[in-house]
Amino acid sequence: MSAPVQDMKIDLTQRLAMVTGSSGELGRVMARTLGRCGADVALMYHRNRDGAVALADEIQKMGRRARAFEADVTDAASIVAVRDAVRAWHGDADIIINNAVIQYAWRPVLEQPLDDYESQFRSCVMHNVHMAKAFVPAMIARGWGRVVAISTECAMQNQPSQSAYVGGKRGMDGVLRVLAKEVGQHGVTVNQVAPGWTVSNRDRVAGTESQPEYERGVPLRRRGTDQEVANVVAFIASDLASFVTGAYIPVCGGNVMPTI
Repeated sequence: MSAPVQDMKIDLTQRLAMVTGSSGELGRVMARTLGRCGADVALMYHRNRDGAVALADEIQKMGRRARAFEADVTDAASIVAVRDAVRAWHGDADIIINNAVIQYAWRPVLEQPLDDYESQFRSCVMHNVHMAKAFVPAMIARGWGRVVAISTECAMQNQPSQSAYVGGKRGMDGVLRVLAKEVGQHGVTVNQVAPGWTVSNRDRVAGTESQPEYERGVPLRRRGTDQEVANVVAFIASDLASFVTGAYIPVCGGNVMPTI
């Protein structure tokens, strides 16, 4: 007996998505894209309240429900408080997009401040742990859920000056692969989307989209865009990706290629 044929369309209607770091360059585009696919969106932000509120207004104009929520993704109590606020507003999240990360200056290992390693552990590893503990139990209860974490091509490149960032992302990778094995039986998938050096609106304003030295090493000979990353996130969050879990998916034009 053949499997039922699905409509080949990314349809997230009746789903509630939560995006951390939603007021950032990539976060905004992912949140808009999820809204365009039919999802209602809970927008988590840390400092940029005005940006998050403006984005919520934009998504509401699409006919979706959207609201901004302040949270610190490195603090378990803050995440639990947001979970409860989102539940009171619109119910439990079906999809979580773990995108936020602490920014810092990259330096060689011998020069990188110890605090930077700790901040990356908190914003990469513990961020994902806190979000899983807060939101995955409800996904298990309903038998459907999507955990999508934003990683990076750097996790495979291990270039000089990337040690704190790579350390955080590779630790995150381990946690998420274990989580995928633990919750898969409940219909919950756990995947990572790993952008390369992505063109954002900041680049478009500054005219810095083209970076020839970087692009020469990319098989597709260009930088990817924020929208191209968001497209993959929306796919992974949808029923079209129902049999994909535990994956690390580069969106970098082939700049890194996981091997078999």
